[in-house]
Amino acid sequence: MRLRILGCSGGIGGELRTTSMLLDDDVLIDAGTGVGDLSLQQLAQIDHIFVTHSHLDHVTSIPFLLDTVGFQRDKPITLHATQETLDILSAHLFNWRMWPDFRQIPDTTAPILRYSPVCIGEPVALGGGRYVTPLPANHVVPAVGYQLDSGRGSLVFTGDTTTNPPLWDFVNKIKGLKFLIIESAVSDGERELAIASKHLCPGLLADELASLELDPAIYVTHFKPREAELIMEQIAARVPQRRARMLQQNQLFEF
Repeated sequence: MRLRILGCSGGIGGELRTTSMLLDDDVLIDAGTGVGDLSLQQLAQIDHIFVTHSHLDHVTSIPFLLDTVGFQRDKPITLHATQETLDILSAHLFNWRMWPDFRQIPDTTAPILRYSPVCIGEPVALGGGRYVTPLPANHVVPAVGYQLDSGRGSLVFTGDTTTNPPLWDFVNKIKGLKFLIIESAVSDGERELAIASKHLCPGLLADELASLELDPAIYVTHFKPREAELIMEQIAARVPQRRARMLQQNQLFEF
């Protein structure tokens, strides 16, 4: 598997892009503003979108992707998410008021978009020995993370989450875990905001990593603009042994 980071910021402006990742050539893991940097040819190759949760910074490019290349394809794009998230997207995004419901376009027998509900702990087979497994997350809306498994190694992306003991029950059982991408949206000075919004800050992140029994390479994501360096300094001070690194746009992971 090859994962390219299209966006990993908690905001926009200049070169900042919100959360989106391209798995191989045909799968998106979340679909924030970074998807807009793909070419038309690349967009047309997307067969699957796995969504962690319904917040706009993670789904904003889905409507434009469907409208831009959906009619060029001979099969629907499959949107994978929990049933709760799919229900939110149906009620508030693909509802004919915010955006057309592409499950009915051009008609219900041959639509541009189809939904596929996922459940925590149940792998989704993508072919070629590739599996994507939803993992528990703890956020202000229903949310999951994902394990990406090539058969030779795995990468875990936590998605947006805060203190989350059930996650580590899953993660610590993964054989061949090479990479962990985990969030820290704000600095320790905004700990109360992190708790209220169900995100992590360096102090909370350090507490979470204490439950990690494995030793993958750790990358931190979802910083609010202008706080990235401060957050990384605080993480380095709290968990120096983990050697956590800042996730970078256009970074490439192979596993």
